[in-house]
Amino acid sequence: MAQIQVKLVRSAIDRPERQKRTVQSLGLNKLNSTAQHEANPSILGMVHAVKHLLEVTNL
Repeated sequence: MAQIQVKLVRSAIDRPERQKRTVQSLGLNKLNSTAQHEANPSILGMVHAVKHLLEVTNL
């Protein structure tokens, strides 16, 4: 399955608690932190929910 790399480019401060937890569950803690994940439906759904905070790259 394809791999994607997600990078946190906007802060989760002053966002709803649900979005904060989604960012945290993607493995992103600080600004400019990155994580690699398999592109499965659950990960893509989480990325879609907070796409305004992330930068996504296909690997």
